[in-house]
Amino acid sequence: MSRAVLTNARVITPFEEIYPGTVEIENGIIKRVYAGRNPSGEDLEGKIIVPGFIDVHTHGIGGFDVTYSAMSGSEQEVEEALIKMSEKYLMHGVTLFLPTTVTAPHEVLLIAAKGVKNVINYQKDQLAGAKIGGLHLEGPYINKEKKGAQNPEFIRLPNIQELKEYWEASEGNIKTVTIAPEVEGALEFIQYARSLGIYVSLGHTNATYKEAKAAIYAGANRASHLYNAMRPINHREPGVIIATIESPQVYLELICDLIHISPRIIHFTLKHAGVERIVTITDSIIATDFPDGKYSLGGLEVIVKDGVCRLKDGTLAGSTLTMDKALKNLVEIGVPLKDAIRTMTYNPAKALGIHKAGAILPGYLADLVILDRDLHIDSVYIHGEKILTP
Repeated sequence: MSRAVLTNARVITPFEEIYPGTVEIENGIIKRVYAGRNPSGEDLEGKIIVPGFIDVHTHGIGGFDVTYSAMSGSEQEVEEALIKMSEKYLMHGVTLFLPTTVTAPHEVLLIAAKGVKNVINYQKDQLAGAKIGGLHLEGPYINKEKKGAQNPEFIRLPNIQELKEYWEASEGNIKTVTIAPEVEGALEFIQYARSLGIYVSLGHTNATYKEAKAAIYAGANRASHLYNAMRPINHREPGVIIATIESPQVYLELICDLIHISPRIIHFTLKHAGVERIVTITDSIIATDFPDGKYSLGGLEVIVKDGVCRLKDGTLAGSTLTMDKALKNLVEIGVPLKDAIRTMTYNPAKALGIHKAGAILPGYLADLVILDRDLHIDSVYIHGEKILTP
């Protein structure tokens, strides 16, 4: 029986802070959490224990990208890329992520689905990085008017048969799909996706308020990178943004790089939607952790300058954000640490029906991040095993 005791730390559950706090782990599961020190435990004085970060919307990092690899036509390349991505995310405190595709041909997305399935099966026996929680299909069923940095050549109407093929190729490991709810066939598609257990997010959309609400009633429960690539708010037509903010069952993704949205909008959304519904994401691309230069996203050229990713026409094209940097950004603009942590751990787990994850509570998986006082990553535990050390 494996056992670990982490003590004398500031523990953020993230519903409350305990200091000094102790976390006891047995067989990869959190057994006890309590206030006080345990003299037999590992002394983490000056350290902060938080749940492992969960990134539900990320395309790539460190020279690897799930869609880019799938475009090679090789499942093996996808598998190799995902394993490398898993290791690199871990360095930033991520213990679970959803590799996210961009709009691409059907055959490419099929290869991505198969590759994700293969690596999820591989990770059951050998885990050296962040866990893959399933595939996020961002598109191709979006609105060309709000395509953002998605390749318009491959945008198409919702296709239930295509989704069924992705589902079968992934062996049920499609976790979520982003769709524009106003396009033809969207509502039937949403209902079918939910019947499979796939979570549906509204994004890259020009939906009216009425169209967005219809999609929410049909089962959509998330908004992909809220405010970005969406119909803006208008006092006569509130649109998809107001429809999602006012719907308590909808989780709201925010790219917290302080470039895609301003600090005031982050505070506005926290105030009016509540911290319980905010999901911090990176929307990171292949250039993350790499120097400025030219990169690719779904076959489109992306220019990265000063860490900001844009297409040639100036359109923002994902980010080079990491989850540990997002945490620092939120704290720097005045979001309480406990609340910032919740948006990166418990909320994304709840938004995707991932049980017993994202919190430091008895019975939950012991996926933990140890931070120093300056919020730098000190070490990472997955299933109670320390797999990243200083």
